[in-house]
Amino acid sequence: MLARSGHQRTLRERLALLERAAEVHDLDELSDIYGGGVVEALEEKVAGLLGKEAAVFFPTGTMAQQVALRCWAGRTGDPTVALHALAHPEVHERNAFSQVSRLRPVRLTSEPRLPTADEVRDFEEPFGALMLELPLRDAGHLLPSWEELTGIVEAARERDAVVHFDGARLWESTVHLGRTLDEIAGLADSVYVSFYKSLDGYGGAVLAGPRTLTEEARAWRHRYGGTVYQQFPTVLSALLGLERELPRLPDYVRHARVVAAALREGFAAAGVPWTRVHPEVPHTNEFQLWLPYDAETAAEAAVRQTEETRTELFGRPWDTPGPGLAVTEVSVRAESLEWTPEDVKEAVADFVVRLTRVSG
Repeated sequence: MLARSGHQRTLRERLALLERAAEVHDLDELSDIYGGGVVEALEEKVAGLLGKEAAVFFPTGTMAQQVALRCWAGRTGDPTVALHALAHPEVHERNAFSQVSRLRPVRLTSEPRLPTADEVRDFEEPFGALMLELPLRDAGHLLPSWEELTGIVEAARERDAVVHFDGARLWESTVHLGRTLDEIAGLADSVYVSFYKSLDGYGGAVLAGPRTLTEEARAWRHRYGGTVYQQFPTVLSALLGLERELPRLPDYVRHARVVAAALREGFAAAGVPWTRVHPEVPHTNEFQLWLPYDAETAAEAAVRQTEETRTELFGRPWDTPGPGLAVTEVSVRAESLEWTPEDVKEAVADFVVRLTRVSG
């Protein structure tokens, strides 16, 4: 198996994560009640990692970002948020910005890449905030270069807009950008980070930025129903993720490039007429694989391989971006580090045998 996400583990396995909790926090301390205690400790730690004045914990990233941008809209006087058409709020949140938070999203571009500085600078409508998803997951976990990112931010500043980073997977971005977390986060006025996507926590998110923003965000968190009575299991899992997974992420990113190259070579050797790894050199530890088959065929072959060989090469869902095409995400985590290029190529050859049987 290349990677196992939290939802692929049993309840017993997930609960076992907390067996090491004493390594990251004093378990003789009183539990949290509506924040404080261990929650406050996590907030302070993340604020420090991101180089921000303060941070506030949220049960979900969807809530954190709605609150952040609602607060910025109050400060700028403009509820318009410029973002990518593939950004999470546009694709996965059922129009929450407009329906719940009274924000008005406008799309800078629909191209499968980050918006450019010129697109930000020359956009035909005014906007109060620029929201950048780093990396842009639905386009292939794409990141800009450091120079491109600073140019985009500068273009927003020229328009007197605030900059918010949707950093759900920002933890994975340091290798490609060649900068530390605090340097990356320092470009933005506010940053949201997740604890389960990269760090294997139970859930939860943090919004980091100026203290005046985070204090207002606490009030809105309460109004949105996000001030939960006790959060210690989720928070402890986040602290463990920061301790255990965060230092490993650069290794995952580097090995993802090894896996991506082996996949290309494996499919070519197996005679598949066309294959695409996107991006060709992964920007993070996750990337896309495209095949010239329909999604149902690819998914069936992947399931058969797992059931018949106990080797799971492709464990994510398959989508159909167009006729005769299938695309899935490949995630490289701790389990993947044991896979050599030869292991990947052998698994690909075995997968293609099953792919041919299903499609024929």
